[in-house]
Amino acid sequence: MTDRILLGVGRRMIPVPGVLWRHLMRANGRKIRASLGFMTADHQRVRDFAVMELPRAAGPLTPEHIAASVELPITRVRTVLDELERRLTFLFRSRGTGVTWAYPVTRDETPHRAAFSTGEEAYSP
Repeated sequence: MTDRILLGVGRRMIPVPGVLWRHLMRANGRKIRASLGFMTADHQRVRDFAVMELPRAAGPLTPEHIAASVELPITRVRTVLDELERRLTFLFRSRGTGVTWAYPVTRDETPHRAAFSTGEEAYSP
């Protein structure tokens, strides 16, 4: 086995030396950790709930429904939703205040589908 990866560029495959791709992976990992560093346990609870609930929901997830389900005050849930959406992190409210998109699922019809181990399916952005 060689210490390189192949990078597809157009119709060509270009070898990338191991020293270079390992450096890029470390730098990318630091960047991702820094961009997600703002997330508290509340952010994660709200995001995780939205991802799990959207495939079952008949429509957008309202802040009130989320607050009751994750047992957080409605003001906190609204703040968390605002922060997650403002940072373009994991969710979007396309029709007013209700969450319609929480990566990797959406209530909006798209050409893409996500399938879960539970058998549930949802549209995917």
